[in-house]
Amino acid sequence: MQEQVKQRKILVLSGAQAQFADLLEPFQTTCEIITVDSVEQALAKLQECKFDAVFSETCNFLPLERANVADQATTILNTIGEGVCIVGPEGAITWANRQMERFDLSVKQSVSQWSQQAYKLFQQHLAPDGKVTEKHLSSRKYSFTHPETDRYFEMISTPMLDSQGSLTHIATVVWEATASRRLQQRIDAIDKAGRELVRLEADAITTMTVEQRISLLQDKIIRYARELLHFDHFVVRLLNRQTNQLEVLFGVGLTGDQETELFAHSQNNGITGYVAATGRSYICNNPENDPHYLPGLDNARCSLTVPLRLHDKVIGTMNVESDKEAAFNEDDRQVADIFGRYIAVSLNILNLLVVERYQTTGQAAQNFCSQLAEPLSQIMTKASLLMEDYIGHDDLRQKLRAIIDHITEIKQSLKDLHIAPGGILGAGRKSVSSTPDLVGKHILVVDDEQIIRQTISDVLQNSGCIVDLAQDGREANSLIGQNRYDLVISDIKLPHASGYEIFAAAHAVNIPVILMTGFGYDPNHSIVRANRDGLSAVLYKPFKADQLLSTIQKAVSTAKK
Repeated sequence: MQEQVKQRKILVLSGAQAQFADLLEPFQTTCEIITVDSVEQALAKLQECKFDAVFSETCNFLPLERANVADQATTILNTIGEGVCIVGPEGAITWANRQMERFDLSVKQSVSQWSQQAYKLFQQHLAPDGKVTEKHLSSRKYSFTHPETDRYFEMISTPMLDSQGSLTHIATVVWEATASRRLQQRIDAIDKAGRELVRLEADAITTMTVEQRISLLQDKIIRYARELLHFDHFVVRLLNRQTNQLEVLFGVGLTGDQETELFAHSQNNGITGYVAATGRSYICNNPENDPHYLPGLDNARCSLTVPLRLHDKVIGTMNVESDKEAAFNEDDRQVADIFGRYIAVSLNILNLLVVERYQTTGQAAQNFCSQLAEPLSQIMTKASLLMEDYIGHDDLRQKLRAIIDHITEIKQSLKDLHIAPGGILGAGRKSVSSTPDLVGKHILVVDDEQIIRQTISDVLQNSGCIVDLAQDGREANSLIGQNRYDLVISDIKLPHASGYEIFAAAHAVNIPVILMTGFGYDPNHSIVRANRDGLSAVLYKPFKADQLLSTIQKAVSTAKK
């Protein structure tokens, strides 16, 4: 069976059918011919369906074309998302497209008032002949807020001129800008909060301990994240350049994500690791099927993770989670990204990001010390031998003794240089006399950095303590099993064991423990867990000698009770 051919359609405007009867006759059997009596009817038919040809007398062709173009323009104006209207001199809306008609009465009244004001403004610049001068033909922009719903609108009004150039009406385009307005307000609020984060007076900061600095910054970040971003469940991690691990600085309302050990790798390290490795923020709206997602918040429905950038280098991440579906959108991502940059800057100002700098400074100091150690030791040896050879020459022996003392001071200065800026015991060393209630106390110091172990040991020995040193968790646990200590002082980050594991081993045999941490790092939550189980105290590096001793005294005295 032959496929049926779709019948063609021809539109004929009245009067043309008789004129073109001979031309139309061949189409009578193959086409559908529709006749109308006026241009208006022709336009209506053209809107209803598509025609293959239109027959019209010449006198009707131009009006039909113009009407068709005007009809197309009206269709376009009714299709666009903005409201479009024409307003008369007295503020009356004489024509409006469909979007404009959809606005409620309050919006229309505001548009009418502002358009009337625009009309008066253009009218003020009329030339003597009543025409608007060319330099004042530019459009005027206005904005207003809906009095009941707090929705925000913007509009542009343009003068409409007749063929003689006289002002007749105002053409106004109106659109709702609530979303963009609120985004701008959020960005402004974040910018203000960010400036507050980094507005840390040097005098105030220098008098604070590191613990106080961390607490200050943490409180501000949490407050602004909740008040401005409405983030209730989030964790901030810092990137350790030495290990490439993303270590928890602090977290709010999350459990699983803080317990997970993550590294800055794009695979097998969750969304956090992916963001840190790529530097790209990430919105996850489907945790169950996302290959990067790792559990954080119980029953999480979506998450947002942004990098913390400092000079375009990723130094950490902020991960936010929600138990609501599709809680985060592109606007949230933008403001969180800006907030993350401020967090990075504020961390840098507070000198929390010192691992990389200490690594460089410490290595340079270590190289310098190693180059000078041998020649200084040789000088001390020769001076000591000369003192033995010149017994009885008191003046010369005093000079040799002075040389030895000076070299001892130089070596101590080099040792202090090897420590982080300001020293692990704060800004400089001072002599510490024997502390009566610490004399004879047997203390174990555990740290993987030799200079820190030795520095603390020197202070404790000067106070009359007996000190053992361990450089990793395995050695520390072995010593705890062999000896009865009065106190254990341990860093929380160690090879072969965490700070909590050292605490647990000592706590099991009733030995008080003080844990140390550098600038707030607690990647395995050693401090949090140990605090629940009876930790004596926490020392935040750098600390001063008197702070170290007072903390030890308190821990030892409390243990006696």
